[in-house]
Amino acid sequence: MRLLATALVLAFLPGLLGTTGGVRAADIVIGTGSPNGIYFKVGRAICRLIDNADAGMSCAPLATEGSQFNVSNLRAGAIELGVVQSDVHYQAYSKTGRFEFVDESYDHLRSLFSLHSEAFTVVARQDSGIRSFDELKGKRVNIGNPGSGQRATMDAVMAAKGWTVDDFLVVQELTAAEHVLALCHDRIQALVYTVGHPSASIEKAVGLCGGRMLDVGGAEIDGLLDSDPFYVRTRIPKDLYAASPDAVETFGVKATLLSTTDVDEETIYRIVKAVFDELDALRSFHPSFEPLEAEGMITEGLTAPLHEGAKRYFQERGMM
Repeated sequence: MRLLATALVLAFLPGLLGTTGGVRAADIVIGTGSPNGIYFKVGRAICRLIDNADAGMSCAPLATEGSQFNVSNLRAGAIELGVVQSDVHYQAYSKTGRFEFVDESYDHLRSLFSLHSEAFTVVARQDSGIRSFDELKGKRVNIGNPGSGQRATMDAVMAAKGWTVDDFLVVQELTAAEHVLALCHDRIQALVYTVGHPSASIEKAVGLCGGRMLDVGGAEIDGLLDSDPFYVRTRIPKDLYAASPDAVETFGVKATLLSTTDVDEETIYRIVKAVFDELDALRSFHPSFEPLEAEGMITEGLTAPLHEGAKRYFQERGMM
């Protein structure tokens, strides 16, 4: 475990440099996602709040491959905190879906709080002839990199629709940092991205690359929402992007912050206190965080039990 943690830190050394240029070991490492994505932004925001609170610990966000990577490395003890989509969170703790036949146990995962909502977002090139989600079949599509949140959601959607990778002309497994460039260069005709809005990546896809966001719905999606408690219907508002004036109907998940019972109660208490004592500051870091409300953050999208340190803080504040 310690070797894995060291390898992770060394792999992302630039993010852990102190002001003097030397390396400082972070007490708390938060697994996030793509360096250009909202998960990394929320990890950086939480670390800033922890550092500003003088909580007696240092914190560093770690760019990773996404939700499944984070939950696996939480289990292994390589990171202390991880931002994880609510569907991956649910499946890991309940050992269902892609975790059903995994030998390792995830029953020591613990919830801290939920974060922003994330919409399953589909963008197709205007010249692709794709005008509906079902028309992705037979096209060149990026379905997301293994271990990412968008891949987990796309796998669930494909299963609901009875699709396999053979239903597409070309399948790419690009990361969130790569897929917009591939769309712009016509290497792919469509991409999927489970993301909070507004998103700089989606802005580029629909603005610079002339992409079109597609509605995602129908009987199969209705069935998916009925069977899986971590999904919610959502709408991407109209005029959120200059090049996309219409509202988009889709569904989504919540981003959640997880830890494990291996991290002690006092540490988690101080982390949660640093965030909730300055919730207005967290909201100011990104437009996706503006709607956050304390009450919803301790209930929505959470499957694993609350960590005792988080529970202690919420009880002291009279929130539960």
